Parts: sequence; structure tokens; C-alpha cells
Amino acid sequence: MSLPIACVTGAGSGIGAAIARTLGARGFHVVVSDIDLAAASKVAAEIPSAQAKQLDVTDPISCQTLVDDISSEHHALDVWVSNAGISKMQRFLDISPADLKRNFEVNTYGVFYCGQAAARAMIALGSKGRIINTASMASKQGRVPFLADYVASKFAVMGLTQAMAFELAPHGIRVNAVCPGFVATPMQDRELAWEASLKGTDPETVKRSWINDTPLGRLESPEDVAKVVAFLASADADFITGESISVNGGAFMD
Repeated sequence: MSLPIACVTGAGSGIGAAIARTLGARGFHVVVSDIDLAAASKVAAEIPSAQAKQLDVTDPISCQTLVDDISSEHHALDVWVSNAGISKMQRFLDISPADLKRNFEVNTYGVFYCGQAAARAMIALGSKGRIINTASMASKQGRVPFLADYVASKFAVMGLTQAMAFELAPHGIRVNAVCPGFVATPMQDRELAWEASLKGTDPETVKRSWINDTPLGRLESPEDVAKVVAFLASADADFITGESISVNGGAFMD
């Protein structure tokens, strides 16, 4: 019997890599996609059944081409995880039009393009697939320093998740999102340095403040997020759609 097929974007590092590994450990053949093919290949090599593909999520043609390639090769697409994302910390008044545009291109348009392509394939294949988007704790509150453009892009992901879930439900496709908090990743290392500089302090002090803001008392790991994605990809979540699940140790409760 062939393995179910999952594709994860932005899977060359951080949360995406953890999601790919977790799905692979739970019996999926994983398409590990990233704009950095070398990084994707390194992660794919760690997974029992996987392949690496290059993908720029800001290019709708590339998104559709990758989905078509997966469908053609495997005759299946069971799970799509739109995880690719970027951030850049700066004061609201300093955000340039180019920065705003780039943030939305990756964080929001990328989720739209990939979700649209994946849904088309799932419908054509007659698959009751699962689409899972990586949003953020910042998709539920604006009280996030120096990330106004990121906050806006992630609020959009949460709304898009609901709209997709509503329209795709008649096809049996479930669409949900995960909303991570302070996750220990290379992206977080950059944000620690940015926030420290903007506040005139040091990264360790900022890190301690993030831990203090998390009731469970530690920084989140990428695996904390990956396990919730695996749940949403499983039959245990068969009656959940349109939800954006907070995975943040209580840093934001809704």
C-alpha cells in the first residue's frame, strides 16, 4: 500500500523542517519544499520517505507546477502545509512599501497560491485532503512590538483559512491553521537581536521576557508546533475545519 502524500513549504529549517520530520515519522511520504533546495535536501535525507523540491511560494506558476508534479508522480495529495514565512522587526513608521509588499507576498500570497493549487489537485483527485497554514500568535493580537506588517499578513492568513475552509468543505477538504508563539528557530534568533537593538537592551534580556510571558515557562520548540500539525493532518481531527489553533504555552489565550 502506498504512503499518504504530504507537502510542506518552508521546510528547509525551523518549524517547517520539524513538521516534515514529524509527518515522515508518522507514515507520510513527505515532499520537503523550500526556496533553498540544498536546505530542503538536507532535511529530506533525514526522513524515511521523502523528496526535496525547490519552491518560491511567491510565484503562483511555481506553486501550481509543484502541485501538478506531485499529483502526476504520486497520483495523490493528502496533506498540504503552507508554512513558508518571513519577518523583519522595525518600527511601524519605518516600514517601507517594499518591506510591506514582501511580507505579504511570502506570508499571505504564498499561502493563497499554494492553497489554491493544492485544493485544485485534491478536488481533481477526489481526495478529502487537509490543508494546514502556519499563522502566528500575531494573527490574533496586534500587541506585538515592531512587527506591524507581519501582524497584518498573519491576520490575513487566519481570515483566509476560514474562507478556504468554508468554500472547500463541500469537497471534503479541511483547512486549519496553527498559531505558534515564541518558537526557538533561526528566525527567532534574528528577532531577538532586532528587538534588543530596538529596545536598547540585549538578546538574553529579551529572551527572558519572552519566557516570562509564557505561562508554561519555556520557549516553544518547533516540535511543539509540528505535533499539532500532525494532529490536524490525522483522522482524529476529521471534524475540525476553519480553526486557528493557538500553540504557544499560554502566551496568548483566546
